[in-house]
Amino acid sequence: SLQYGIVLDAGSSHTAMFIYKWPADKENDTGVVSEHSVCDVEGPGISSYSSNPLVAGTSLEHCLNQALRDVPKEKHAGTPLYLGATAGMRLLNTADPQASDAVLRAVAATLKTYPFDFRGAKILSGEEEGVFGWVTANYLLENFIKRGWLGEWIQPQKKTLGAMDFGGASTQITFETRDTIENPRNEVMLKLYGQAYKVYTHSFLCYGRDQVLKRLLSKFLQAEHYQETVSHPCWPMGYNKSLLLSSIYDSPCTEKERPSLALNTTVTLVGTGNGNLCTLHVSKLFDFTNCSFSHCSFDGVFQPKVSGNFIAFSAFFYTVDFIQTVMGRPVHLPSDLKDAAETICATSWSELLLKAPKLEKRLPDYCAVSTFVYLLTTKGYSFNNHSFPNISFQKKVGETSIGWALGYMLNLTNMIPAEKPSSHKSMLYNYWVILILLFVVTTLTSLVTAICLLRHSKSSII
Repeated sequence: SLQYGIVLDAGSSHTAMFIYKWPADKENDTGVVSEHSVCDVEGPGISSYSSNPLVAGTSLEHCLNQALRDVPKEKHAGTPLYLGATAGMRLLNTADPQASDAVLRAVAATLKTYPFDFRGAKILSGEEEGVFGWVTANYLLENFIKRGWLGEWIQPQKKTLGAMDFGGASTQITFETRDTIENPRNEVMLKLYGQAYKVYTHSFLCYGRDQVLKRLLSKFLQAEHYQETVSHPCWPMGYNKSLLLSSIYDSPCTEKERPSLALNTTVTLVGTGNGNLCTLHVSKLFDFTNCSFSHCSFDGVFQPKVSGNFIAFSAFFYTVDFIQTVMGRPVHLPSDLKDAAETICATSWSELLLKAPKLEKRLPDYCAVSTFVYLLTTKGYSFNNHSFPNISFQKKVGETSIGWALGYMLNLTNMIPAEKPSSHKSMLYNYWVILILLFVVTTLTSLVTAICLLRHSKSSII
């Protein structure tokens, strides 16, 4: 018999629904939650419906109807349902709090019409997003607790992994550290299964994939004084596109650079495939100069030295997977990532289309995104030839997706207690030990008896 939980991950570019399952007799001290099914909501993220909030709610219905089928009917009423919104809604809340409230109300109204145990729709902070992603990765990798071969629950003497998330509007880095965390806002103390963890986390708003691309477009327009035709060094040769200024300056991440021109003005961007110039412009998105702490990543944000192993997911995974599978390039060292980005930038639009026709929508941006990932990890987070190989670019652990959603549900349903596993679980271990000892004693007794009988029978024959 299984129990279920549902989390809607309302990201900036789209919404995904995750259904989780675990044994119905599961106690709070077991690590057995896994992914049952996933549904991708059609259309953009809920933040894009700010002018028509009701559609934000109705857009979720297809996936919620799938949940009605995936979760057995008799389990509906006891299945918790959560919606967490991330950086897209954080940006909307900054720009127009009333609009973000209207979207959340519309979404909540739809979720309440379903027979699940709806427990709220909220906007996660960047720090929550980072920490819950870290919890998910380490929970799935059994770094907190695992079942021993005798059925007992043990705490493996393994170090936790750092987590790096790269979404549509923000990017997060979270890892355990022994160093002093000089900015209290970056420090999170967790107690999981009786073990204390000091975790560094930071979320960079406007450094998600989609917002980085918009910020780059703005930089190129600025550099050429908003002419009708502007060169785009990060787009491949042979690719060009006309855009309305409103599609670039509709975000709080670019509004400070909004020109005095009418937003319905059209500009045409022409790809020139210039890797060096692309790198120069991408590097200008970061501020590496100002730092009031002993060490910063960028934009004056404190960061201790990265240590241990890391897992990088979301757009980190998709970018490196493209490099490895489509471009056929290995990514073991920073230089591999740099060389691969340069190769992508130098590849023409027609060549890219031949390599990956199914990825046509995202193909023009792999040059810029690969360059950004290289600069973010090396110049930003300070991974080098020694530490970069410790990053594993993954989408899943086993059959379960890595992201903040599972960690969020585990937290809200108290499935990871602060204290160590309950004592009666260890009794299972004791019973096993007793049984094994009895088996060993019985076996030895039988062997001794057999030897004695054999000797006795031999002496009788003599």
